[in-house]
Amino acid sequence: MPTDSSVRYLFSLLGSIRKESFGLHRMTLLMDELGNPEQAAGIIHVAGTNGKGSTAAMIESGLRMAGCSTGLYTSPHLSRLNERFRLNGAPVSDEALESAAGQVRRANERVMARHGRSSHPTFFESVTAVALVLFERSATGFRIIETGLGGRLDASNVVRPDRVVLTKIDHDHERYLGLGLRRIAAEKGAIIKPGCRAVIGKQAPEAREVLLRFCRKAGAGVADVEREWQVRDARSVAGRWRFRAEGRHRTVDVQLALAGEHQIENALAAIAALDDCGVSSDQIEAGLRETVWPGRLEFSRSDPRVLLDAAHNPDGARALADFLGREAHDRDVTLIYGSSRDKAVDEIAGWMFPAADRVVLTRSKVQRSASPRALLAAVGHHHARIETAPDIEEAMRIADRSAGGSGWIVVAGSIFLVGEARDLLG
Repeated sequence: MPTDSSVRYLFSLLGSIRKESFGLHRMTLLMDELGNPEQAAGIIHVAGTNGKGSTAAMIESGLRMAGCSTGLYTSPHLSRLNERFRLNGAPVSDEALESAAGQVRRANERVMARHGRSSHPTFFESVTAVALVLFERSATGFRIIETGLGGRLDASNVVRPDRVVLTKIDHDHERYLGLGLRRIAAEKGAIIKPGCRAVIGKQAPEAREVLLRFCRKAGAGVADVEREWQVRDARSVAGRWRFRAEGRHRTVDVQLALAGEHQIENALAAIAALDDCGVSSDQIEAGLRETVWPGRLEFSRSDPRVLLDAAHNPDGARALADFLGREAHDRDVTLIYGSSRDKAVDEIAGWMFPAADRVVLTRSKVQRSASPRALLAAVGHHHARIETAPDIEEAMRIADRSAGGSGWIVVAGSIFLVGEARDLLG
């Protein structure tokens, strides 16, 4: 991780998530200080509960295969802050990050001097501003921006996008976004702006209804994935899916680089967005074959086999359980699980734990991670063979002893834990 002063300053802004952290007033002041990089052309804003990062990565890869210059902003990172900012497919350099962070730091100080201490931007607001500064400096043709939490009050919602993409909406962060799919969809649908184009991925009926209402209100053009694209001849090859996507005006022969059947829905949303951008079928196909999105059904070691997956909500847990049921049904599976304190751990464990032969509960080094003892009390009833470990190093030692040469070790539940496992495994 970079250790220069302005990047250290960004991390000094980290704190717990609170409802009062949300709102666009600080971000608006910061954008004015930075010359309004959020108003640039070529912005694609991506929101959703699941798949938004994978979808954003596929869109970026397809645009790059079409010869476009790209910036991709996602969160959180696995190991290094640089991973959140990709220019033409590569994480930004330490030097570029430090320079952009310094510019944002000085702008933050001016905001606070003019408007008081309560106006000081948060960590996520500052990091989002760093992304916009980096993309403005590089004059990227397309800037793909992933929301953090929600949409309406998310720091990224200051952008004026040409296109928005809404991936599958599910129950997550209800403490902050409200109860029920309609309320969550309303928070996420608020990124739809007047005059933009909206790609609506496959949704539950009540969420889809809300999103389409936002489109009508904003006068936004709609690419409705569920009605306009069909999947034909889908088959799995070692966990990676191949299929034919048939649209109204073209067909795309897909070989996904990212593993898991759930990536089919994400790929359709990306295909619809790329189609809307005028990218050719050949270029879309190349982009999907070459997409890189670490820590999501990623195999990191082969003896024993280690699978890393940042499944952190019920829908992600279902997808992981489906993958293990299909690809590891004849293998001995040891699951290493950790979670942040604000997750629906009982429901997640209900899906995930039965797919494993044994479970090791641990925690990441992040402050808001749940302790193994607290996890055991909350989810211990979901499996008969559960151990605890104080950290990922000990958890991996336990798993290595259990797995044997033909077994699988699966690290899941927290993107921070996945990042630590990835570093440990080199």
